Amino acid sequence: MHIQDDFAAGSSTIAGWRQMKDGIALGLLLSLCVAAPWSWAEDPGITSNTLRIGANMPLEGDRSFNGQALKRGIEAALSSQPVQGHRIEFVAMNDFYDPTKSLEVTKKLIDQGIFLMLGSYGTPTVKAILPLLAENKIPVVGPYTGAAFTGPGDVLNFRASYASEVESVVDAALAMGVKPVEVCGYAQNDAYGMSGIKGMRAALVKQSGTDSIVAKLDQILGASGDNPERNNIGPVGVYPRGTVSARPGYLSLKKWETGTGSHCRLVVSVAVYDPAAAFMAYARYKGEPWVFSTTSNAAGGKMKDLLEGQGITDRIIATQIVPPLDSALPVVTEARKALGKNLDYLSLEGYIVGKLFLTIALAIDGPLTRENFLKTARRQPYDIGGMKVDYTTSNQGSNFVLLTHLNAGDFTPVKPSDLESLFKR
Repeated sequence: MHIQDDFAAGSSTIAGWRQMKDGIALGLLLSLCVAAPWSWAEDPGITSNTLRIGANMPLEGDRSFNGQALKRGIEAALSSQPVQGHRIEFVAMNDFYDPTKSLEVTKKLIDQGIFLMLGSYGTPTVKAILPLLAENKIPVVGPYTGAAFTGPGDVLNFRASYASEVESVVDAALAMGVKPVEVCGYAQNDAYGMSGIKGMRAALVKQSGTDSIVAKLDQILGASGDNPERNNIGPVGVYPRGTVSARPGYLSLKKWETGTGSHCRLVVSVAVYDPAAAFMAYARYKGEPWVFSTTSNAAGGKMKDLLEGQGITDRIIATQIVPPLDSALPVVTEARKALGKNLDYLSLEGYIVGKLFLTIALAIDGPLTRENFLKTARRQPYDIGGMKVDYTTSNQGSNFVLLTHLNAGDFTPVKPSDLESLFKR
């Protein structure tokens, strides 16, 4: 009997110790949850009450006006819009449009914990960070680049590609009577510039009798290396990234004119603001009657001001990848109300990208995870306040291109047929 009593007492003591041990373990786990509120989340960037998303943008330096406008638009769209009870934290870090700096700030964002990247700015900068994001399984949504990246990793592009922008302009010019041999290009001598020249090629290859021109463009596009020799080959002039050196590219186009016995009637420009404006001004100074076009990343108010400073107020076509600022589409109406005097094409793009993220995130069935976000994005087309976005067949959400024309000192939307008068000599 005593033995049984002692055994019972011992068993009670052991049970007590087990209960104490379990209590300590539970307390430790609870304390860890307090220390790292997102530690139980399926993906980084999610806390008990917040959803953190990141971006790398030029918020200081020469392109800060672009980064700040894009950031304003995204923040306006995300303001006071929770997702599954999580308040959105949009953390945009300055990278000065420098790929090396982009990697640094992206590593910081990853260390902080981010769900995805939204609206990251620039072709060379986004290209630099894609491998790192892919390694960490972080999606990229709505990057501000028309390079139409397909990876590495998961990339959901919103904006039409630079190739689509250029192709739209060349198609319009050809329809207005411009001959294929009269279509020329001026581009930054890198992947960004060549992405636009691909659009020029896409438009010309659809025309009969263009085999020799397309072969020249293929030779130009096929050049590899850092700043390869692309001048004096075909109907394209180039300049090195980070310079405004207009003369070599201009002479390349003059050589094309001499060799073909034709004249450039349209020169599609795939260049950033200052080099594009400098080239147009130089050609006008040399008396060239060329009509110029510029892609959306070098269009709008800043380009208008640069050209006005050179006395240029007409014969410039600019493409945009969002609707006109005075559009009656619901998303544009909302953006006008939210942004007021700060509404421009850049902030409107940011606003649409922000609304795109929200629309997909709010349509998720089940837990808020990256996998579910991507599945939801690809499940069906979406209407973003009148803008159609569709990832069901590719990672390119929109191919919308708007043509505008610099007339009397202001860029105004036009239909392709409205450009006929530009190409009459």
